[in-house]
Amino acid sequence: MLTALGLDSVGETVYRAMLRQPAAGVAALADSVGLSEGEVRDALDALSELALVRPAAGDAGRLRAVSPDIGMEILMARQQSELAAHQQRLEASRVAAAQLISEYAELRPAAGHPGVEHLVGLDRIRDRLAVLTREVSEEFLAFAPGGPQTAENMAASRPLNEDLLGRGVRMRTIYLDSVRASRPTVEHADWLTRLGGRVRTVPTLPTRMILMDRRIAMISVSSDDTAAGAVLLTGQGTLTALCALFETTWEAAQPLGHLVPTDPQGLTGQQAAALRLLAEGHTDETIAKRLGVSHRTARRIASELMDRLGARSRFEAGVRAVQRGWLPTRP
Repeated sequence: MLTALGLDSVGETVYRAMLRQPAAGVAALADSVGLSEGEVRDALDALSELALVRPAAGDAGRLRAVSPDIGMEILMARQQSELAAHQQRLEASRVAAAQLISEYAELRPAAGHPGVEHLVGLDRIRDRLAVLTREVSEEFLAFAPGGPQTAENMAASRPLNEDLLGRGVRMRTIYLDSVRASRPTVEHADWLTRLGGRVRTVPTLPTRMILMDRRIAMISVSSDDTAAGAVLLTGQGTLTALCALFETTWEAAQPLGHLVPTDPQGLTGQQAAALRLLAEGHTDETIAKRLGVSHRTARRIASELMDRLGARSRFEAGVRAVQRGWLPTRP
């Protein structure tokens, strides 16, 4: 039950046994839970690292379990700290990826760059993707920004997804957190999961991207109009960077069936991303596009954040957020 907080099943079993039998030693604990003494000692080492056990007062040779209310606070604080670190790494990767992607965003068909193929128009993109999908043998990774997916896009992707998953291809898709409020998109994601795919969500994504067998990447040339065109990239260095971006984003993402966690300030990832964009001076329209929400929702999120900060302007909100430690003091 506590694996999501960093405590494995063996450690949880020993921890529960220590709470029931505060005076029990290693041998007694091993006997009560059906483990070897070596397994119990390993579990105690892990519990000690998590600060869930401490030396007993007056008996330095014996460990005692901390109370569950304190223990759970320790585990949750640890997870929140790791989540914040993940978010920082994700933002650093996002900036690097945005710079990399921007180098290709202005490409034209006549550019003639080796390892680059330019696709113009939605029909051309779908036709090329259908051909490439049939050649995928191992892994299919995707960023799906834009918030709730259109019925047309989901219907068009179903045959490709069925074919991939039916052939045993590993499929992972990352959507925006905003899709959690879209029943059709959630139903589509659930359908993918039932077929064997894996789905997670994050507050923001840099662009629409598909990675096939870690040897071909398809990236939209415009975040505002993903149907306008795309580029196919096959350069080894580029693919290595884009795969690293996906893995970093996946690590920080949350499974669709899980609740979205909050940071130490009580902000969800979506709220934290909105606050960062707000402090950078972006308009409601830009914030809405980045989060994949409506303009009305973007205005509501911005208003709620300003109310929490007691700010009367966006600039003041940014200043107060930095003062409270909600935003870094430097970019």
